[in-house]
Amino acid sequence: MSYASSLYFTGVEVGLSLTGLVLLLVAAWGGTKTARAVTAAAVVALLGATAFSAHLFDLATGEVAGRAFGDLYRADAFGSFAKILIYVATAAVLVVTPRFFAQGNAYRVEYPVLMLFNAIGMGMMVSATDLMTLYIGLEMSSLSSYVLASFLKQDARSNEAGLKYFVLGALASGIILYGVSLIYGFTGSTNYEGIRAAFETQFSSGALFGVVFVLAGLAFKVSAVPFHMWTPDVYEGAPTPVTAFFASAPKVAAMSMLVRMAMEPFAGEVDSWRQIVGFMALASILIGAAGAIAQQNLKRLLAYSSINNVGFILIGLVAASPAGVAAVLTYLAIYVAMTVGSFTALLMLRDPMGNQLETFADISGLSTRRPALAWCLLALMFSLAGIPPLFGFWGKFVVFQTAVQANLVPLAAIGIAASVIGAFYYLKFIKVMFFDEPTREVETESPISHWIVLGLSVAVISPLGYLLTIPLGNWAAQAAASFTLAM
Repeated sequence: MSYASSLYFTGVEVGLSLTGLVLLLVAAWGGTKTARAVTAAAVVALLGATAFSAHLFDLATGEVAGRAFGDLYRADAFGSFAKILIYVATAAVLVVTPRFFAQGNAYRVEYPVLMLFNAIGMGMMVSATDLMTLYIGLEMSSLSSYVLASFLKQDARSNEAGLKYFVLGALASGIILYGVSLIYGFTGSTNYEGIRAAFETQFSSGALFGVVFVLAGLAFKVSAVPFHMWTPDVYEGAPTPVTAFFASAPKVAAMSMLVRMAMEPFAGEVDSWRQIVGFMALASILIGAAGAIAQQNLKRLLAYSSINNVGFILIGLVAASPAGVAAVLTYLAIYVAMTVGSFTALLMLRDPMGNQLETFADISGLSTRRPALAWCLLALMFSLAGIPPLFGFWGKFVVFQTAVQANLVPLAAIGIAASVIGAFYYLKFIKVMFFDEPTREVETESPISHWIVLGLSVAVISPLGYLLTIPLGNWAAQAAASFTLAM
């Protein structure tokens, strides 16, 4: 394959890289005063990358989609679907970010550049078909994430979050790298096709250890139990827009990377990893739900909610079928809308002095002060709980349906029963916002940009979202088939 074709297939990463370098020069010459202009340019670049990814998605079943740079990278519908979610989530977070840092002039021009390079790394992760490409993309995303978590240099909580994320993230990267070395040692290849062919010939105990190490490292990246311990602390300590980013775009990238690893190089050894992923799914559902019950900080609660939802997503992967992959992608699409909307609502919770409000006590009686915001937050929480007729119910439905079709009825039954636990802390929002007396003054106005992002998120998860069921299902099915059939 020619370099021209390879550059075309990697056009998103090349375009975003060039944009990031140009914006980096603008940041160096213009300083902080160019921060908003650089942010706007980054959003435009991400939306352009979304459009190009959609273009590749439409052509993924034809001759245009293919392999780049000797099959180190693959342009297919699966990668394009994940990238669309990643870039949309990143752009949405950038739109609602500047106001958070306005107090104390903490917003710096490096922030949107870091987000842009993070998005490039995530794009490489989901399209990688070689362990070396995967690791480069993973580290490119992780290194910028560590800086973003500790972006508020004067805030002790932000510094603590950055340090914890760095130490545990480095440990997870080391675990993945050790697993990669074992897999290479026992297969003689880092290419996904080569690994799968070698495993079909012989799957030794040493290779199994390599698979387990890789899955363990990826489980950290998606914050699945028992590798979830960093999530509540980092989510609480990081700046709220950064937390919104961590809970959406990197989650999609890591989960998509995990799905591709399981369904391509490890596809012939489903029985070897299904029990591991099944345990992580059920443990994440139970611990995520139980851990959220006692939380008073809303960001920590959403962290446990994220762990809980990761468990539901993993149930689709346990099915180990194209239908299961399609269910995972469907859930991820709905999850991005719910998560971005939830954190946007939190960003709109401020006192008259401009300080962020983050606890249940802060939203007491919110319905009397800001009824529109209270109702939006209520809809988002109920959707996360999977309560019909909100669209979050559909995500859980397709995942459990796939599990039943794969004869995983006990797994689906336990997951459905455990999902009832989560309803408790989501219902707590009703009690606090609509029945408790107000204890804090809240800001009564928010920027139009926040309302646009929140309004779009709520529209997607509302009953109107069911208009997307057929097209979303078709897109997810096409994305799943694009790589499961490519092998």
